Amino acid sequence: MNTKAEQTKGVNVADIGKLVLAGLVLAAGIFAYSWFGSDGSIPQSVLLLGVVAALVVALAIGAFTAPGRRVRAFLGESQFELRKVVWPTRDETLKTTGIIIVVVIVLSLLLGLIDLILKSVVLDWLLKLGT
Repeated sequence: MNTKAEQTKGVNVADIGKLVLAGLVLAAGIFAYSWFGSDGSIPQSVLLLGVVAALVVALAIGAFTAPGRRVRAFLGESQFELRKVVWPTRDETLKTTGIIIVVVIVLSLLLGLIDLILKSVVLDWLLKLGT
């Protein structure tokens, strides 16, 4: 467990400027893809590489802001926590899945039987009492 006390600070003007620049770079990449995509002279793979490059540059710019550093710290801590997870073996997974399938089948048969009994009681017994 992380015991560091986090202090929430507002985003300063430089970070806002960097985030706006990152958004503009990404928007420019998407705009260039759509603008040059209608023209058949540029191959589709080159256009796609341009969008990926714009995305990488935008993420790199955003990574050096305060929110970007918080996201990187969160991802690092998430990876650390994932190393602690004990994943089930294939055999455990198959046995658990089999048990779940059996339980679902038994419950669906039970609910179907209850529905059949209630239908026969209501339609055959209760409705015939009134006539």
